[in-house]
Amino acid sequence: MQNPGNQLVLLVLLMCQFWTYAKPTSQPPAVALKVELRKVNGSYQLFRDGKPYYIKGAGGSHYLDRLAAYGGNSIRTWSTQNAQALLDEAHKYGLTVTMGLNVARERHGFDYNNAEAVAKQLQTLRQEVQKYKDHPALLMWGIGNELNLNYTNPKVWDAVNDIARMIHEVDPNHLATTMLAGINPKEVDYIKAKCPDLDLLSINTYGGLPQLPKRVRDLGWEGAYMVTEWGPTGHWEGPQTAWKASIEETSSAKAAVYKSRYEASMGHDTERCLGSYVFLWGQKQERTPTWYGIFTEAGEESEVVDVMQYLWTGKWPANRAPHIESLLLDGKNALANITLQPGTTYTAQATVTDPDNDKLTYRWELLPESTDLKEGGDRENRPETVQGLLSKANGGQITLKTPDREGAYRLFVYVTDGNNNVATANTPFYVKK
Repeated sequence: MQNPGNQLVLLVLLMCQFWTYAKPTSQPPAVALKVELRKVNGSYQLFRDGKPYYIKGAGGSHYLDRLAAYGGNSIRTWSTQNAQALLDEAHKYGLTVTMGLNVARERHGFDYNNAEAVAKQLQTLRQEVQKYKDHPALLMWGIGNELNLNYTNPKVWDAVNDIARMIHEVDPNHLATTMLAGINPKEVDYIKAKCPDLDLLSINTYGGLPQLPKRVRDLGWEGAYMVTEWGPTGHWEGPQTAWKASIEETSSAKAAVYKSRYEASMGHDTERCLGSYVFLWGQKQERTPTWYGIFTEAGEESEVVDVMQYLWTGKWPANRAPHIESLLLDGKNALANITLQPGTTYTAQATVTDPDNDKLTYRWELLPESTDLKEGGDRENRPETVQGLLSKANGGQITLKTPDREGAYRLFVYVTDGNNNVATANTPFYVKK
């Protein structure tokens, strides 16, 4: 006869095996929250799960915890890359996602006269929509990005409408839009004629943001819209040097234009505008490493982040970023077409204050002017730092020995306050005998 103790142990082991095999192998199925566009008292309004929803969003996939903490409620992506993890993280912080669908662009060689290629693209996108349509963080689908930039074939709009129609067949709970580079009469007319299945229009704009509400009306778009990229003065919009280097605003100048442009546009179109996505909630190389990202590569927050917290919540953060008044090289600012002799020593001076009187730390960097220049936000490579030519730093002042090699360069300054806040500026110059 077996020992009763052994029988008890055997019974426990069998029960453990039972629960191991019987427990669920996956999470319960996600439940989509219905998103609708309604017209209420003559004004378009977004509703999510039956409740009004105004987009206070940011483009990008980093620092979602900070976005939620600072008053944002949504992010925008450009593709479904890493979509599941991003949707899960957004949901964790109570954020929604306008999920981008990567639609081929004509300027990248895609031929919209090729019916087979267009059908294959549609099938691929159908699978993506099917895969993520029930996630509770999903807000809407963004069909491509700036498909109107330097295009010639209007058949792209037929493809956009086919994708929008497919989205509504597969996913009845979410809206479909497409993102334009600016807004022009030709595209508005094409979309009105060819894209009846789009629910709303999305527009990327920078210097033109204050004029956007009037321009939308003047061009005859009668539906709802949202702004899916907006930010500093674009590199194509501002002044350039004599050697065609675009001149970048300082982080403090950017903060001022972000605030003024948002208040001039978002606050003045309550009838059609559903909200916006500020660009960029993160960092990227585009013309420079600091132009569009409102964070540094190290995750430091610029004055623009302070402004966004104020615009979203009505309150400034307890500790604010340093404020940069100017950056001078050889006593001249960035607009002065600075030309310097090779192998010669010059002084640069940054004038910076801190609203909280925090101790400031300066770091400087010298880069050659970027030659990997793309358009439409396509990926660019960061230039390699020029080493060994910066010395004798003293607070906001540094000595620069110019390179021996003729060419275009930029001097950058990053000023931090010990609280993960930063001010940035750069000035372009040309080395020539």
